[in-house]
Amino acid sequence: MKEKINSDIQKNMDERFGHDTLISVATIENGIPHVRIVDSYYEDGTFYTLTHAHSNKMKNINANPTVALCSEWFTAHGIGENIGHPCDDKNAEIAKKLRVIFSDCYCNDKNKDSNPDTCILCIRLTDGILIHDGIKYEIDFSTN
Repeated sequence: MKEKINSDIQKNMDERFGHDTLISVATIENGIPHVRIVDSYYEDGTFYTLTHAHSNKMKNINANPTVALCSEWFTAHGIGENIGHPCDDKNAEIAKKLRVIFSDCYCNDKNKDSNPDTCILCIRLTDGILIHDGIKYEIDFSTN
């Protein structure tokens, strides 16, 4: 049975993913899975990634927002959404964090604030499996 996220699980998720972290993101196009590794940041049941609005992953997510994620000892499903440009007023709080977290790569051409095609991919987790200290946690993120 899946459990709701508790303080121990949240602490482990924050420690593992609450910074610039590489995760694999899988999407589907015409019934074929596509996986890529992206820089991401986790906060409160959500992963954030800076990307290009016209990338293949965003095209796939626009057609089918259900995604799968994978990292070391963690796998999950979620709903992906383009929440807009980092300079959009509605994204001010998360964009400020992402500029600091992704400071090493933020200035490359695809992620510049001046690029109108830069966007924030937000993946809201629905469920996942986390292994920590030999314990398997089946997590229901959708109830948080």
